[in-house]
Amino acid sequence: MARQGNTLFLEEWLRNNSGSSSNINSGNSNSLSSSARAIIQAWSDLRDSLQNQKFQPNHLQSLKSLFNSRTSLHVADPQAKLLLSIISSRNLNLRPESYPLLFRLLYIWVRKSFKLSLVLTELAVEVLSKFFTSEFGDKRTPFLYAEGVLLLGALSFAPSVPEKSKLVCLELLCGLLEDDYPLVRSFEETIPDLLAGIAYALSSSVSVHYVRILDSLFGIWGKEDGPSASVSHGLMILHSVEWFISGFIRSRNIEKMDVVQKALESPKANYVPYALVMAAAGVLRASSRSVSSGQGLDTLSRLRISAENRMESIAHDLISKVKGFSSSGGDLSNCLLLQCFSLALARSGPVSSHGPLFLCLSSGLLTEIFPLRKLYMKVFEYLRGSSNHLKLIEVKDHLESVLFKEAGVIAGVFCNQYVLVDEANKGIVENSIWNYCQDIYVGHRQVALLLRGRDDGLLGDLEKIAESAFLMVVVFALAVTKHRLNSKFSREAQMDTSVQILVSCSCLEYFRRVRLPEYMDTIRGVVVSVQENESACVSFVESMPSYVDLTNGKDFSLLRKMEYKWSKDEVQTARILFYLRVMPTCIERVTAPVFRRVVAPIMFLYMGHPNEKVARASHSMFAGFISSGKESDQDFRVSLKEQLVFHYIKRSLEGYPGTTPFKGMASGVAALVRHLPAGSPATFYCIHSLVEKANELCNEAFTHKADVWKNWQGESEPCKEIFELLLRLISLVDIQVLPNLMKLLAQQIVRLPKDGQNLVLNELYSLVAESDDVTRKPTLVSWLQSLSYLCSKANSGGANFKGVTTDSLNLNSRL
Repeated sequence: MARQGNTLFLEEWLRNNSGSSSNINSGNSNSLSSSARAIIQAWSDLRDSLQNQKFQPNHLQSLKSLFNSRTSLHVADPQAKLLLSIISSRNLNLRPESYPLLFRLLYIWVRKSFKLSLVLTELAVEVLSKFFTSEFGDKRTPFLYAEGVLLLGALSFAPSVPEKSKLVCLELLCGLLEDDYPLVRSFEETIPDLLAGIAYALSSSVSVHYVRILDSLFGIWGKEDGPSASVSHGLMILHSVEWFISGFIRSRNIEKMDVVQKALESPKANYVPYALVMAAAGVLRASSRSVSSGQGLDTLSRLRISAENRMESIAHDLISKVKGFSSSGGDLSNCLLLQCFSLALARSGPVSSHGPLFLCLSSGLLTEIFPLRKLYMKVFEYLRGSSNHLKLIEVKDHLESVLFKEAGVIAGVFCNQYVLVDEANKGIVENSIWNYCQDIYVGHRQVALLLRGRDDGLLGDLEKIAESAFLMVVVFALAVTKHRLNSKFSREAQMDTSVQILVSCSCLEYFRRVRLPEYMDTIRGVVVSVQENESACVSFVESMPSYVDLTNGKDFSLLRKMEYKWSKDEVQTARILFYLRVMPTCIERVTAPVFRRVVAPIMFLYMGHPNEKVARASHSMFAGFISSGKESDQDFRVSLKEQLVFHYIKRSLEGYPGTTPFKGMASGVAALVRHLPAGSPATFYCIHSLVEKANELCNEAFTHKADVWKNWQGESEPCKEIFELLLRLISLVDIQVLPNLMKLLAQQIVRLPKDGQNLVLNELYSLVAESDDVTRKPTLVSWLQSLSYLCSKANSGGANFKGVTTDSLNLNSRL
């Protein structure tokens, strides 16, 4: 809360709350505090200057030394009298840069004195009146102007200054504000002093000129030669208004609050919307942090209503100009207003729900706080050679801006407003957010492919903005799910919302760098909703990019001179990975024709992705479909499963070892042997293919690594992994396939060297011993005994591969 106690120097408080990187003339920056000895010496030098009636360069240095110590400096009455004497001396030839320093030291005297001397204050007012009446015109500089406004405002605010003297100060201040304001146009660092002086003056116990000063506060920004409007200046307006309104509330100054209320209710033609928005936010911030009762409470309530109504009115006009959420209409003033609305609502405290304010927040977030679409266009212009690279520094500047730093707070206000606004505006903004996600996906895909390895710094900065945009979308999507997914809305509406959220999250999946509870809660909520409806499942699946779109990159005009490789498109890969992870949760309701047409080509494509995580997800997708079975047209689904198995085994084994992750392939094989019909040709094909691969890998291992079979638990080798999978299948395949598996496996085991045979047989002994399958265990025991005998004969030269037959392994006696 803004209080006089912690805002001794109001201009410094305004600087600190403005988010401005410019701290020139700030007491907290670039100050070189002097020692106590140096301060004493500086005062002594100034006294000598007055006595000798000479102002030398060393005296200017003494003023600078005192100025540099201003945060800790105390100016007593004798020292203030010395300063006033120097200013009013006709014989001292002061250098122009001396006056701002002298005024600042007098300002410190005014603000830090517990009780100002009546004689000295009257002298000060007399000296200043004479100076600004007759001398200021020749010495006027931006810094002197700002220091003059600050000092006059502080004197008019000081409690112990007589009202007559305050009136003189206010008259002088009004003259400066109305006649000399162009001085500060190009000197942004003077704005905090100007606004602090205005706030002091408005808080004066004298009400004369109050409206004139208020007119300057609201109107100076619209003058052609006036100070430029900016976000940092807007924040200073907000907090200066907060400061003096807080003072009115504490002092129960109802008269001045009524004047502010009237200014907000019926602003003059020269009042600038930008200033009114920030002033209204300052009113709301002050009122939300203050406690009043009786007449004061009624006045405060009316003031709040006027502030909210003014913001709503300006927001309504702005939205009608912007007409959308993809841009600010190309008008810089619209951009600034959207930025200011965002920060104003973030800092003003609780605000009633208004459709126009909500729409402004949405547009501000999508175009000004997370302006990725605009930045992508600038990157494309730069890469085409039509833009200067130096302009891209604005990406870094945006990351350092107060607007971006407060993005989280603004997003929180945005979601709070969403809960309260009407359904029509809810729907408008929801659609704008979902469209934004699609645009960011398309834009960042191209930017990432073009900049990676060429300008990684710029790409990294863009991704920082996109990561924050992702967080905003997640929080918003959670708010939408809580609102939409309930019985108030039709099942169709709930399904539509759920699918839109899933698609939007898929578009921004690349930017999900941390685990977020809000994200998981949102995904779980919408997935549960989608699982319940077949059309919703199909709609989600069909929203996935097509195989053609994934592989050719034809939509990227800037990529025509580059070879597009789908596997290096990380943004696209992240999106497909999202689908591959979510689709298994609703696979039961995805019809076989849709799976065959949409999912299967992409699933097989990404099985060959070099990223193991992605490839494993593809295998899990296959396993999920093979395991599913609740469909009216079951025959078609089973037929499709068997067709896919042939492609799956071929694709998997071609990439093994290499791109095919063993665990992914093992899960797919386990699923198909469990869920295909007994005796399926696809299962026989799978077994034969695995055995052939095992034989191929074993031959390679014998050639390059003779001791590969020394230890089964040792280093993982592809040939060992395939054998492990084949052994595992003994307890999984149906009994119609088992004899074939046993025969082929036995033929392969007999080929192994002695160490390999012993290791595999030991594994088989363990598997058979632990088996509780009463149907196949007797046969396995007999088979294993026969296999052990054949292996011993093979090792002694008494048997060979041709002797290993189905009959010799006693396969037919029990199955």
